[in-house]
Formats: sequence, structure tokens, C-alpha cells
Amino acid sequence: MIRRGAPLAGLAMAAFAFGVPASGQTASPAPADTSPATPSSVANPATWPAIRSPVREDPAIEGKITQLIARMSLEQKVGQIVQGDIASITPDDVRKYQLGSVFNGGNSDPGGKYNAPAKDWLALADAFWDASTSDDPNLPRIPAIWGIDAVHGHSNIVGATLFPHNVGLGAMRDPALMRRIGEVTAVEMRVTGIDWTFAPTIAVVRDDRWGRSYEGFGEVPEIAASYAGALVKGLQGKVGARDWLKGPHVIATAKHFLGDGGTRDGKDQGNAQVTEAQLRDLFAPPYEAAIKAGVQSIMISFSSWNGRKMTGNRSLLTGVVKDRWNFDGFLVSDWNAHAQVEGCTASDCPQAILAGLDLYMAPDSWKGIWESTLREVKAGTIPMSRLDDAVRRILRVKFRAGIFDAKRPSERAYAGQYDQLGSPDHRAVARQAVRESLVLLKNAGSLLPLKAGANILVAGDGADNVAKQAGGWTLSWQGTGTLPSDFPNATSIWRGIENEVKAAGGKASLSVDGQFATKPDAAIVVFGENPYAEFQGDRSDVAFDDPATVDTLATMKRLKAAGVPVVAVFLSGRPLWVNPYLNASDAFVAAWLPGSEGEGIADLLFGKADFRGKLPFSWPKRPDQAPLNVGDPGYDPLFAYGFGLTTRDKGDLAALPEDRGTLKGDRNVLFARGKPTNGRRFLFGTEAALAADPDPALISARSADRGAQEDSIRIAWTGKASATAALIGEPVDLTREANGDVALVIDLKVDAAPTAPVLLGGRDVTARLTALAASKQWGQIAVPLRCLVGTPLDRVAQPLTLTTAGHLDLTVSAIRFASPPEGVVDCR
Repeated sequence: MIRRGAPLAGLAMAAFAFGVPASGQTASPAPADTSPATPSSVANPATWPAIRSPVREDPAIEGKITQLIARMSLEQKVGQIVQGDIASITPDDVRKYQLGSVFNGGNSDPGGKYNAPAKDWLALADAFWDASTSDDPNLPRIPAIWGIDAVHGHSNIVGATLFPHNVGLGAMRDPALMRRIGEVTAVEMRVTGIDWTFAPTIAVVRDDRWGRSYEGFGEVPEIAASYAGALVKGLQGKVGARDWLKGPHVIATAKHFLGDGGTRDGKDQGNAQVTEAQLRDLFAPPYEAAIKAGVQSIMISFSSWNGRKMTGNRSLLTGVVKDRWNFDGFLVSDWNAHAQVEGCTASDCPQAILAGLDLYMAPDSWKGIWESTLREVKAGTIPMSRLDDAVRRILRVKFRAGIFDAKRPSERAYAGQYDQLGSPDHRAVARQAVRESLVLLKNAGSLLPLKAGANILVAGDGADNVAKQAGGWTLSWQGTGTLPSDFPNATSIWRGIENEVKAAGGKASLSVDGQFATKPDAAIVVFGENPYAEFQGDRSDVAFDDPATVDTLATMKRLKAAGVPVVAVFLSGRPLWVNPYLNASDAFVAAWLPGSEGEGIADLLFGKADFRGKLPFSWPKRPDQAPLNVGDPGYDPLFAYGFGLTTRDKGDLAALPEDRGTLKGDRNVLFARGKPTNGRRFLFGTEAALAADPDPALISARSADRGAQEDSIRIAWTGKASATAALIGEPVDLTREANGDVALVIDLKVDAAPTAPVLLGGRDVTARLTALAASKQWGQIAVPLRCLVGTPLDRVAQPLTLTTAGHLDLTVSAIRFASPPEGVVDCR
């Protein structure tokens, strides 16, 4: 699921040009997926295994539902199948439209504060509950439920226990511990009054370029299939037990059905072009396991199967899930995913309900979808029998979870017990998960374990950075924009090492760039990917692009040259080509995204436990080696699926080739380290005659330095001219990026203020550039893609065009698609 950012009031600026219509035009519905539909996109349910949940229909509950439906108004029925995001809906809206549920996306928080305290979450849960249960003598009382992405712990909440992301948990091969993780997460959710999680994600990831790779447990279904049932039982409890779905347990969701990890080129929300047998055998087993464990909701994927959007695929939603698998819970869509079904918009999509969807996730389109659904039921477009079935399924889960008999969220078990958030017992579970998830890839000369009593230098930008080690879906959607104070119950990797070394009488020092006065006995360098979520993590290759301002590789080489043994601790959401870093280290640990318990890493580095993690994904030998999956023809990884050393194994590794070649890297980065990326180049000149070589009479460009030599470009205008970042080759489709508040972000410094209006796609950004010039500091311009109304984002050739007729001098260090920095966004 995604989430647009909270409303931001920004300085006067305009949207960036895409070489398309300017402001004042209206946006068109999201285009349907038109990828080739070969082979068929219609499933034959008879070829799928027949399974059944252990949950049996309760005649007493079914009788109550029948009586309830008979008393419900049509408006109330429609309200049950629509949910809005808390950033776009109020308790009064829930009362007026009689909505059956609310949810919060990754950037939605009480009061719009990403770090809102737990008590604010509980208070808001009460407010929505009260609104849904207010007395109306003419209508039955139907309490609302609240859904949240508690995907690696209750990770939206300050102080909560943060478990490793699924990619790390997949390395453990420990279903029993997974069940305990589910139990801890459920209890911490109950503290804040929330009763439904959009987890577990049980995707099978077939292309590591996919930005959601860290949400999957592995590249083949065996791990996810072994974990799905355990996690569901941990979250929901045991079917038949008195506390099933109640007390310390919550409602779970298996997501995202089906094939989301198998889309072409690893593109998020893309198209899985596979046969029905491959779809069934590769991607379905984890869902079968979840249903057999009694999961009560399933989230349908944004993605397509052979050109048909899952949210509109009746053969799968109704034919397989409901009829063949006998699933009697409810199916919920992803964030406005119904808008991508052919013929639909965000506010009108009967096709999804007719296909078998039961609940529209309509974050900011909830009112429109409520109105259109009501109209279409009255017109007979949506049969009353289909509406009643969807309502019955939602009410069935509510009755099973005891929602109708429950008190206000703040009066339930565990509510307000804030000491449960990040409690020592819960953190011990997370620390154990870290210990079991690390994978040792290299250990030359048996360097590990280190002696805790030694002189240890800790370097790298990930060493003392909880946000980086926790990754995306941590307090915010992308896991960015947080402060160290937002993690009161967490231990950074540096602090874990420091505690271990000091306890043994040794010396530990932190130096991000690896500088030292006294030569250390060993250096631990912690580095890796910066946080991201979903499509913002999509890549065009699997080569690691170091985002650190300090050159990590140079640091490692300098330490080795000084005779200091180097231990590399690599933070990432997937395996990446890191040959230069493997060569520059003596020991190399794939730490994934370990979460809040940095001490779990210290446990293994200093021998309190040995490494037991095994790769859940094959590790690439080359930067262009994606997809790369065990069992594929010509399978040739650097480290195979299932590889993982212990400190007792011989861990030497021969020198590896370091030539990256001409690859594209992160497809969301347009300009970095002094060079355009992804097949782009800068063009300069008049708008009618842009050229690779600028005309010095109008515009000039030269390399410049910011954090490293020639890592930026300085552009100076002396007459009417344009600078554009142009894509060489076919235009790209940015429709996916525009779904939410993804922005085009430019890091720049204005060296000389503009003397004439400066336009970005026909809009005036002079004021912002003038303000940056006055500050004499590096700053940013960021404009959400959703602001580009009327723009055909499915065929973008020029993601940035900047034009002025006067003088302007500025230096650009980076251009990328990312979450917009607060305070520099304007959609006017």
C-alpha cells in the first residue's frame, strides 16, 4: 500500500515541465494496463487445489448477520464496503456516511504528525469508534475497524519494537520465531487501539530490481509458505481459541494477491507475464498456507496478470479465492487500485465489486466511490446480492473478532499500556530475529568473531543511524524525515557495538569517514541503501549505488591500506552487486534491514552467537544479473540461494571483477554524482534547438563540486535559453510514480539570483530561486507529480525543463523522484 504525504503548504513555485500541457487542465483517469495479454489472463479455477480454512461458519453468527442486513439501509450497506484514509476523513464523515472501516497509509498520522505519540493514536481510535457507534434509532449499530500497515512491528508508532524486514526474516528459516513476532506486533497494536493489520506480505520476489523486494521472504515460495501460517497464527491467535482475533490478537491480511513479486522488469504495480501454472505454483502457495491458518482478509494487488489488473480479475478473486479456496473472509483492495481497472476511475468502479472485491480502499476518493456505488446499486449495475455478499463477509469478520461486543478501543485489553511498546521482552524477540537473520558472505582469515576487548573503530553512515537500519515503512511511508529522538526504544548498530566492547574492557570509537588517531585492531564499516518504500526503490539494475556523502569504498580501501582489518556490515533491502566492497573488506555481513536492535549485530560480530542466516535470494555476480532465481536456466550467482557461512567455515574469497559497465542504476535518480542517469543527458539552448553542447552566448554548463570532485553541474544563463534533462530513447511511464505524493526533487544552490522570470513548464518559480539565492545555502525544490494535472505521465521524455530570458546562475547536485521534503512543496 502507498500513501500520499500530508498536505503541505509551500513557497510559491510551479510544477516541473514534462514537455506537456501547463496548469489549468484536468487529470484523466489512470490508464488501463495495455501490456500484451499473452498467455491468457483468465484463470481456470478447476486446475487450482481445493483448500478450506479451519474456520467454520457459525450458524449463530450467520443468523445475526442475516437479521442485521435486513435492518440496514442501502446507504449503510454501501458504507461497509468503503474505507477512507485518516488524512482525508474525519469521525464526522464516518458518522454521516456510516463507513465500516478507516485506515492509515504510511504517511497518515493523528494530527498529521509522523511522530505523534501513542496516546494520540488511541484517542483517534476512540473518536472513530464513537462516531461509528453513535445511537440512531432507525439504524443498527455497526462498529468500524481500523487497518494499518504494521509490516515489521507496529512501525508507525514512536517507541514500538521494530523487527527486521521480511528479507532478513526470510534468512532465518524459523517459523516458530515468526509466530512470536506476530504475537508481539499484535499486542503493541492493541496498545494504540488498532485491531487490523495489513500484514503479512507474502510476495514471492522474482526480480530484485523491484522496490518492494525487502517485503518478500524469498525468491521461491518455500519460505513464505512456511511463514504465512505462523505469522497469521501469531497475529490472529489459534482458530478455536477464546482469544482468536481478540484480546492480544488482531485481524491479519495476506497480501498482495497475486504475483506482485513477478512483474516484468521488477516494476512495481506492473505486469506479471507468466502462465497460469506459474502463477499458481510460484505465487499461490503462501496464500494457501495463510487461508489454512484462518486468515480473515486478503489484499488484492495493484499489479496485472498478463495485462489484466488483479483488482478486476473475476476468475481469480471469485473463481479461485472464494469458490475454489472456500475463503469466507473479505477481499480488500490496495490504495485506489480500483482506479487502474479498465474503464474505472478512483471515484467510480463497479467492475471491481463485480469481480469479487468486497472493500474499496479509497483513501481520498472514498466519498466519490460511496456515491457512485450507491447510484449503481440503485440502478442495478451492481446486483443487491453482490452488495449483500460483500457486506456479509465484512460483518462476519467483525462478529468473529468480537467487534460488536467490544468496548471502546481505549477500554480494551492492553490499550494504553504504553510500556508494552518496545518492552524488554518484545525487544528480546527482535534481537533474536536479528541474530538469526544476518548472513556471513566472507570471512577471510577467520577474522570474525572479533575480540570484544580490542580497540574497535566503527565507520560508515549507517553505523549510528536507526532510520537507515530500519528502512522504509518506519514512522513514515518511505522511512525518511525522522530524527534520532524518534527512536527512544532502539539501539543503533554503533551503540550495540560500543556496549559490547566497553563491557569487555575494550575501546570503541565512532568515525563516519574512518579517520583515526591511534591505529585500531579492526574496523567495522556500516553502510548501504538509504530507506525507501515501494516503487521509489525500483531499480534498473542490481548494482549498489552508495548514497553516502562520504565515499564508503574509499574509506574501506584507506583502512585496508593502513593495515586495519575491515568488517563490512551491509544494510540493504535485497542482494546487490557489491564486488568492489567485497574486495575491500576482510569480512562481509549482509545485515539486511535489522530494525531497532543494533545489539543483535554486535552479538554475532563478537561471538555471542554464530551466524546461521542463509540467503533467501540469490546474490548477483554481475550488475545486470536480474532476474536471478534458483532453478532458472543458466543459473550463475555469486552466492547461491541458501548460501551462508558460519565462523567455523573457511571464509576466504578470491578477488572479484569490479567493472560495473554502462548500467542505469536507480531508475528514480535522474542526476547524481555529476552525471545524468538512466539513459538521460542534459541538453541546453533555445527551446526550439536544444543541444548537448550549450551556446555560451545564452547558457553555459560546467562541472562543479559539492561533497566530492565534480559531483554537481553549474548552469549559468545569460539570455533566453533552456536546460532540460532529456531521456534519450523511448519516453517513460511515470503514472505509477504519480500515484501518491512522489515528487521531483532537485538539490541545488542558487549562486546568482534570477534577473527575469524563471519558468518550469510555463510556471513561475522565480520567488523560490530568489529565496534560495538570498540564503546562500544549498536547498531543494520539490514538486509532487500529482500536481501536474493534465500531464500525460505515461510518455515522459523530458522530466525537467528550466527556462529564463535573463541571468541566472545555479548549481545542481541531484535530481530524483522521492518523497517531498516538508516546506518546499507547492501545487498551486
